[in-house]
Amino acid sequence: MTKPLDGRLALVTGASRGIGNAVALELAKAGADIIALARPRSQGALEDLDDQIKAMGRNCTIVPLDLRDFDAIDRLGGSIYERWGKLDILVGNAAILGPISPLGHIDPKDWAELIDINVTANWRLIRSMDPLLKLSKNGKAIFVTSGAAGKHKPHWGGYAVSKAALEELVMTYAAESRISGVKVTMVDPGPIRTTMRARAVPGENPETLPTVDQIAPLFLELASPDADRHAEIVRFYDWAGIKRD
Repeated sequence: MTKPLDGRLALVTGASRGIGNAVALELAKAGADIIALARPRSQGALEDLDDQIKAMGRNCTIVPLDLRDFDAIDRLGGSIYERWGKLDILVGNAAILGPISPLGHIDPKDWAELIDINVTANWRLIRSMDPLLKLSKNGKAIFVTSGAAGKHKPHWGGYAVSKAALEELVMTYAAESRISGVKVTMVDPGPIRTTMRARAVPGENPETLPTVDQIAPLFLELASPDADRHAEIVRFYDWAGIKRD
């Protein structure tokens, strides 16, 4: 039986755990072959993902890569072109939380890491992968933002600034992609049961939050060849009809 993503190739960053892991599995179940990227120290988790995807009869290529290695991101684009000749789906999910701290207390090294991973790495991904997405019949680029952007919440400044910058980056890319046909969207997960959320809000009961498996179908919808949403930030809670407290 034909699946919605048969013959499609997807690159998912932050694929070793959390939302990225669930999305990689969801896309593979729908027929996609997966390029799963995560930092080198997560190679064991990437190998587990590789086993799961191959058990579905799909292909998985794991890429242990530090997103601060910007030259490696450039090389990855070239490698994908040489092997597959195109990329159909890009999911820019990887991010770090950084310190929950007053802005004036953030160490410059921590600030630089936040901007490098949450913003600059995604720009480098766009720069490297956009030519490949244009070679796809229905290229899709999906990035993950946060409701923290624009809320001006005390002590969340570093993370919020990085996500606000990411939104401007991706929405500008979307505006530039109207002619090329690549569909560009963002997902705001809201509070989700992840390790990052537990670190950010340690007193919260995780059982009250949606799981990563619940949000993964939204990414599948946006990644489908006939999806026409573009230049939108899709709020998962709204999409799923979940009421916030």
